[in-house]
Amino acid sequence: MNGAPRVPHAECRRTATVAGHFGEWVQGRLGPAGPLVLVTVACRALSVRALREGDGPLRLRQDPDILTEGRAWQLLSRLGMPPGRFALAASMPPGGGAGASTAALVALARAAGGDCPELAAACLAVEGASDPLMLPQPDAVLWEPRAARIRGALAPLPRVEIVGGFLGPGEATDPGDRAFPDIADLVPGLQRAGTPAALARIASESARRCTALRGPADDPTERLARDLGALGYLRAHTGSARGLIFAPGTVPERAEAALHGAGFARVLRFASGGRG
Repeated sequence: MNGAPRVPHAECRRTATVAGHFGEWVQGRLGPAGPLVLVTVACRALSVRALREGDGPLRLRQDPDILTEGRAWQLLSRLGMPPGRFALAASMPPGGGAGASTAALVALARAAGGDCPELAAACLAVEGASDPLMLPQPDAVLWEPRAARIRGALAPLPRVEIVGGFLGPGEATDPGDRAFPDIADLVPGLQRAGTPAALARIASESARRCTALRGPADDPTERLARDLGALGYLRAHTGSARGLIFAPGTVPERAEAALHGAGFARVLRFASGGRG
């Protein structure tokens, strides 16, 4: 929706918190020349909070820096929402593959004036690629990030526990990047993955194909999964997030220490999958 910015009505929220994600269960092409698709790993432990501090020209206070004011202005203008003074705080690093930029855009829009059906398209226009974090259940869809649209719906994924962190430097998403493996054979299995073990097998294979194609060659995540008795592992297919997948209640006490010892930063534990 274009046109002059509208004045927010009294019921509009002035604060908004948007959960991030933690890499992907799968990401790749649907066939050698097919579209890029992904299924995100929902992660409520990571988020971006936006606070609208006042009216006036657009100003951003950020910790850490995620959005340029140019991108923020582009988003609000496309949505017909008013500028103003905003504070953004993120609990994930930029370039980590945890959705910081999309979560920041969605939180900014909601703090400025609320939600709207055009939000996914507006995020795509600003970023060139978008995670499905504007959806109520972002891990319930097969998502096309370069088109910001749902390719298909998924049955509820099994509940699992993930211990992970960020390995090495961040990597910003390049919207023109198409160097991803073919995962057409993995998607049907993911759509019917009924157990944590089945989900972990598929995620591990997608991560393995990504690492073989994109590196790094010395990634220790698969070895850590074996050493700690994990069902498997996952990764951000662009970014530094890496995680070990466990059935609920089976994470060994030494898991976090092992990841710290392998060079992981910001180690965390969270549950994902299931519904509600």
